[in-house]
Amino acid sequence: MEANPTSKQTIIDNETQREKEEQLWSWGAGTDGQLGTLRLQDEHLPQLLNVPSLSSASSVSMLACGGAHVVGLTSSGKVLTWGRGNSGQLGHGDMDCLLSPKIVMSLESYCITQVSAGWSHSGFVSDGSGNLLYGFGSGKRGQLGISIDRIKSVNAPEIIRGFDDVQIITITANADHSAALSADRELYTWGRGFGATSDFLRPQQSPSSSKFSKVALGWNHALVLSDNGEVFMLGGSHHGMLSNPEITILSKHLSDGAVLERVPGLDGIKVVDIAAGAEHSAIVTEEGAIKIWGWGEHGQLGLGSTRDETSPQTVSLGDEVERKDGTVRVYCGSGYTYAIRTFCS
Repeated sequence: MEANPTSKQTIIDNETQREKEEQLWSWGAGTDGQLGTLRLQDEHLPQLLNVPSLSSASSVSMLACGGAHVVGLTSSGKVLTWGRGNSGQLGHGDMDCLLSPKIVMSLESYCITQVSAGWSHSGFVSDGSGNLLYGFGSGKRGQLGISIDRIKSVNAPEIIRGFDDVQIITITANADHSAALSADRELYTWGRGFGATSDFLRPQQSPSSSKFSKVALGWNHALVLSDNGEVFMLGGSHHGMLSNPEITILSKHLSDGAVLERVPGLDGIKVVDIAAGAEHSAIVTEEGAIKIWGWGEHGQLGLGSTRDETSPQTVSLGDEVERKDGTVRVYCGSGYTYAIRTFCS
């Protein structure tokens, strides 16, 4: 696996029979191999990757970026992991680290539709019988949701409890907590609580009446995306937070005093995707622009520097890329970022 400025993957769309070009980019912290460049170093600008083990498994349908590990899900339903594995978060039955993506064989018999990655744990949604959720890795703060007891770590899939009568469509994680959205757009969280809230060892439903289309967790903040393309932020008073914590622009109380605020600086912009790292955040606009802000120490903002940014800044993947029509998805890890651009021809 290596960085290659001309690398691309050509895919045939089974529905339209049109060729699609898929590009995988990464930048930021890379000292554990999480960037997929084979260089154990930070990258301050987006790097275009050539990842044979992912390409051979068909197109990438989604990524999840954790503390220093990455989980990839392909359109054929295969799950691959790489990066740091010292808590079993890669799911290969050991505690080893990997510089190249490797298929998680323990999930081969499941129909996985969603993946997530926290600081040192991973979670999955299966579309098989019972719509089950699974997790592995560290569970010290209840972030795995597999037991009423605190679990040090597991290195193979265990069932996440508490969703017997609930259909879950998305799962997300970061730091020591996890979240999921149901088919009814209800929000569930477990693991370390936000602010002054206590840890939850099992999934808890948010009492909010608001409905969300996507949620993204950071260390101390979270982003949620509304059905009409507005972005709100929960928690955070350092790099991840844009607004003055004493001024609530638009608040919606979730629980225990946690307040959801509209992210400023995005008036008139419709957002189609969101992502949150440890203390940085990213969005994708309806026009396909990537905007990013927050902590920048490792170059994870992709702006060519290590400065922090307190307002959304546009990331450039190059003039040639931006002139092409296509779609973009963005994923944030602890101090690094991935983007997938897909072009139709």
